[in-house]
Amino acid sequence: MLQRKLAIIAGSIIMVFGMIFYFQGLAIVGPKSSFMYSNPQWVTYGILIFFLGVIFLGMVIFLIFIRKR
Repeated sequence: MLQRKLAIIAGSIIMVFGMIFYFQGLAIVGPKSSFMYSNPQWVTYGILIFFLGVIFLGMVIFLIFIRKR
């Protein structure tokens, strides 16, 4: 049970980091002195990291439902 919760929390954190990187790349959040600020490369990284979190979270939820059966 603890492993499931930790996996769900980890997937959620990965998604949040992806959103932060995305918004920093768009110059919406973060300090202007950051190397990620207003950098289109980090917009792409943010999107990829966000979707990796979505995929990870989806796999965890899928495995939770399979093991309950």
